[in-house]
Order: sequence, then structure tokens, then C-alpha cells
Amino acid sequence: MPVPDFQSIMLPLLKLAADGDVHYIHDAVNQLADTFSLSDEEKSRLLPSGQQPVFYNRVGWARTYLKKAGLIEDPRRGYFLITERGRTVLNQNLDRIDMQYLRQFPEYVVFRRTARETDHPEIINEEVLEELTPEEALENAYQRIRKDLSEGLLEYVLGSSPGFFEKLVVELLVKMGYGGSQRNAARAVGQRGDEGIDGIIDEDRLGLDTIYIQAKKWKLESSVGRPEIQRFVGALQGKRAKKGIFITTTRFSDDAREFARLIDTKVVLIDGSQLTDLMIDYGIGVTTRTSYDIKSLDTDYFGESSIEE
Repeated sequence: MPVPDFQSIMLPLLKLAADGDVHYIHDAVNQLADTFSLSDEEKSRLLPSGQQPVFYNRVGWARTYLKKAGLIEDPRRGYFLITERGRTVLNQNLDRIDMQYLRQFPEYVVFRRTARETDHPEIINEEVLEELTPEEALENAYQRIRKDLSEGLLEYVLGSSPGFFEKLVVELLVKMGYGGSQRNAARAVGQRGDEGIDGIIDEDRLGLDTIYIQAKKWKLESSVGRPEIQRFVGALQGKRAKKGIFITTTRFSDDAREFARLIDTKVVLIDGSQLTDLMIDYGIGVTTRTSYDIKSLDTDYFGESSIEE
């Protein structure tokens, strides 16, 4: 049989997890290949990029969508486990689980609300996606992949140690052009407890100005409020500093953002979403699996001299 699309894999994947055990994704791919009676050729068929088997890729996306809908969860990297919601869904004896079915779950709806869909609310149904130009469809898919990567990054950052988080923050700032080099910037780490300052870094290679850093690795349920920003600003004033960066894995309250906007001291607030976006943009904690060059016709090349008389 042909390699099934990822929506057709959703229900079999959830059924595979029904035993309540923790399943390794690689084992699941092999088991599902047997379920669909795939041949060796079908199992080994690669994506056009040549980087990954088609079936493995589709199982991975089926797992991602079930996770975003809360039907399975990841106890650790590369593994998955059914949730109570997943068991409830299986008890409905469905013939199929697809994206239309998953839209009943709020978490899935949030996941699907990509930047493209936010700008164009009319893009809701999959049928509408077929009306997009190839470039628009590619951009839409890219935004979904990026959003999923961003959420995965944040999970790993939240699970890291405080020391690793500080190292990550400094490495990111160096990649962005601050501090000169990783070696020079590293000296700024280790200021924990220094009147609310977690680190310092030079604004440029010459050290003409200094930026003070506060890094808060907080759970997503909480938020950084105005009092935390006020304490940070007070610490900056104690250092006679004019610039600071407050980085957190969660979000800032409206009061906190308003306070930072109105004060004379320049304080940049970077929340969890912005942090992971910067990590992706500057290549921190991510690797490029494949890339595509979108090329267009160069009409200048075919100038008048190329026209046959």
C-alpha cells in the first residue's frame, strides 16, 4: 500500500500508546510500518531533501499533532505516553482522527494559530490552504515548523540547570554581537545574588558601555510582574548603569511592560517566546536539517541580445 498521510497515522499511533507504556518513537515507526504493511522500499523512501524517510517524517508529525491536542505527552525526548484525554478519545471507538477532529481541543487551536493564520483569519480550513500560491503554502508550513520548534526549545530550556541557562543567555548575546567573544563574555557570569544582577556583558568589543543582565527561569504558569522589574531597575541604579536586559522563560505582565516603557533607564524585556525566536534566528540549541532556495526567473539574463533575430 502507499505510504499513508500523517493524518491517517494519528489513530493507529494513539492505539499503539493505549497500553499505557512509554514508547520510543523509533520503535513506534517500525511497529506502525507493520500495521500499514509497508514494504522495505516504502519504509526507506526519502523526502525530496534526502534527509529523512517519508514515513518517519509523517509519524513524527502525527505525534506532534496528537501532543498539541493533549492526547499524548512526552515524558522525555524521543518518547511518548498516552494521556487521560487520549484514553477518553480511544473509548469513543473512532474510525479516524484527523486535524478536523482535533480542532475541538483548545490547545490544538492555539498551536494552529500560526503567524500566517493570525494575519489572515480566513485561513482556517485545510481546503482553503489549497488555494494558496506555492510560496504562500511554503511560508505557512515554515511558520508551523518554527512554532513547534520554538515550543520544543522552551521545554528544554525550562528543564535545564540555572548554570546552563546563564551560559545559554551569554552565548546568545555573543552571537547577537555583544561582549566580543565567548571567552570574554563568560567572565560576566556568576554574579548571582549581586543586588539583583545575574550577569554583565560589554555592549561592544571595545567595552565602551556595559549591559547588566537579569535572567529568570520561571515556569510558564507564572509571569514576571512590575515588582521584579522595579527591583532590577533599582539594582541598575545602584551600579549607576543605564542599560539592562531582563530575560525570562515565561511572560511579562502588562504592568511590568508599561513600567519598563515609561522609565528613563533603558530596560529591554525578553520573554520566553522572544527568547526561543532569537535562539532559532542565531542558531543556539538548533541545527539546520535542510534548506531550500526559492529562485525566480532572471529576465535580465535573457536580454535583447538573447532574442533570435
